Amino acid sequence: MSHYIPERMRKLVAKRALYLCEYCHLLESDAYYSHQIEHIISRKHGGTTLLDNLAYSCSHCNSNKGTDLSTMLLPDKTLVGLFNPREHVWEEHFEIIECVFYHKSLIGEATIKVLKLNDVDRIIERKLLLTNH
Repeated sequence: MSHYIPERMRKLVAKRALYLCEYCHLLESDAYYSHQIEHIISRKHGGTTLLDNLAYSCSHCNSNKGTDLSTMLLPDKTLVGLFNPREHVWEEHFEIIECVFYHKSLIGEATIKVLKLNDVDRIIERKLLLTNH
């Protein structure tokens, strides 16, 4: 269910993120669809519509994350929280080598899994963007 976010707040979130998806770092001008304002902790789980709970997200990351806060990593069934752009430093959890995401932490591993950051189409998209820049 959509929740109204004032335009002023939308602009602040976008500017704070430098118009990059705060998860996959896709620049909005490179995306087919406009980036979205995402509740890091969904309203379903008690998250608020305040700046410290909002992230700038591409449509792929936002739709894959949904209301998820964590995932179970196999084989040992460890429950791990997802990357939170307001609490975590991106470079401490991820690196990209030749358009593929690699995790540096369990949080990175969980986020790559849930947001499907290494789906073939997303890797191809990143490679095409690199050749066009």
